[in-house]
Amino acid sequence: MTSDEPAEVNRVAGDLSIAVLRLSRCLRAQRSNRITLTQLSTLAVLRRLGPMAPSAIAAHERVQPPSMTRVVASLVDLGLVTREQHPSDGRQVIVAISEEGGRIIDEQVGAGRDWLAARLDALTPEQVQELARAAALLDLLVVDE
Repeated sequence: MTSDEPAEVNRVAGDLSIAVLRLSRCLRAQRSNRITLTQLSTLAVLRRLGPMAPSAIAAHERVQPPSMTRVVASLVDLGLVTREQHPSDGRQVIVAISEEGGRIIDEQVGAGRDWLAARLDALTPEQVQELARAAALLDLLVVDE
């Protein structure tokens, strides 16, 4: 490692942090405020991973189980998830995304995706490919965080 590498890594980390924060703010501005980001994230987990116990969702989202219990209760009240008895453990429930919850995900994610796609249209094909590679690398940074 050369003496310049730590400084370069720190510079890239700072630039990337600011760019991600700005992009996140722009994407958040595209979505409606029908549900919170925590609720949206919970719906996204259920859509991607399928029905699961609230404790499993809490572990995946890195929140305390009582917090996830409140989030799930609010999503049930909104009709965005369903709760059913666990098939083998009567003390637990299984949470699944409802049809309406799926529509909300499509609506919320679609708004950001459409905004971002319009922004990407202004770039060259090479720049879009570079961002595709960067997106894959960003995923590597947060996998199993």
